Amino acid sequence: MYITELELRNYRNYDSLNMTFENKVNVILGENAQGKTNVMESIFVLAMAKSHRTSNDKDLIRWDEEYAKIKGRIQKYNSSVPMELVISKKGKKAKFNHIEQRKLSQYVGNMNVVMFAPEDLHLVKGSPQVRRRFIDMEIGQVSPVYLYDIGQYQKILQQRNHYLKQLQLRKAADQTMLEVLTEQFTQVSVKIIQKRFEFIKMLEEWAKPIHTGISRGLETLKIVYKPSLDVSDELDWSTMINRFEEKFALIKKREIERGVTLVGPHRDDLQFLVNDRDIHTFGSQGQQRTTALSVKLAEIELIHSEIGEYPILLLDDVLSELDDYRQSHLLNTIQGKVQTFVTTTSIDGIDHQTLKEASTYSVEAGHMLQRK
Repeated sequence: MYITELELRNYRNYDSLNMTFENKVNVILGENAQGKTNVMESIFVLAMAKSHRTSNDKDLIRWDEEYAKIKGRIQKYNSSVPMELVISKKGKKAKFNHIEQRKLSQYVGNMNVVMFAPEDLHLVKGSPQVRRRFIDMEIGQVSPVYLYDIGQYQKILQQRNHYLKQLQLRKAADQTMLEVLTEQFTQVSVKIIQKRFEFIKMLEEWAKPIHTGISRGLETLKIVYKPSLDVSDELDWSTMINRFEEKFALIKKREIERGVTLVGPHRDDLQFLVNDRDIHTFGSQGQQRTTALSVKLAEIELIHSEIGEYPILLLDDVLSELDDYRQSHLLNTIQGKVQTFVTTTSIDGIDHQTLKEASTYSVEAGHMLQRK
């Protein structure tokens, strides 16, 4: 899978942009704050219908404009297909192959991307929220059903929290509504947890040998999914439902006192173990970076195994964050098989055949040109 055309209108600092790309490594050069990352982000947004940098869609619209538009053409399964996303203050409209998609969960997954940016190094050492977002976005690319379930979950969680707050403030007294919301919440939570267990198991299978290779055989990586409830992937559906029901009965009084839902997928986490030690707490910076790189390279292989094509790889200002050995490992892995976009201020000092054969572009003040 690769993107052949990209068109932007009123996107971030771009008034308009029309570019064509080849199925190879594309290096985007420019000083900071000129618009390199905006191009990278627009490809990600075209695929995922949301940004990796902001949760406020209005940030994507050029100053004083009413809307932003991203259009692309992707080559997929030997056919060329147009995609379009329009972002306005009223919301988003998405088209795939000229057909408007009624739900974004039907749109996401048509184009697959893996983003690796400096903030992804926080995947290991950052907050649980960063890791939950990572899980949801990656599963969502290969499972539209999961995206739909997450959307439902967030709605029910919001309703349940609102009603708990009403009970806390004594603006409501009837707990029947809480029981109904708890039952709905439990059903969708178990769906999400089971899918997360399945995904993390697959991710670990791909990441483990990659990590061993990068660490020259010295380290073994384990990825552990840590639900906020005492459940495991060995439990069946009904047992998990029972665990939730027992837990909610136990903490009902505390939830009403605090006015918030205390267990569920919104409080789960991931743990990364290197040689059985939690590297969030005990890992060196080198181990944390190797783990982040291993996970990103594993994502590429996992998506390929699920859909039969490689995703598009976006390396946003990340090469400078990696030492020579990790740079080489990354570039050797992608060489000749993954369309890749690399943003950097300079490729001086990176001596690798992949970059020597790359198409190169320059960005300055919201204008992008291909170098000859």
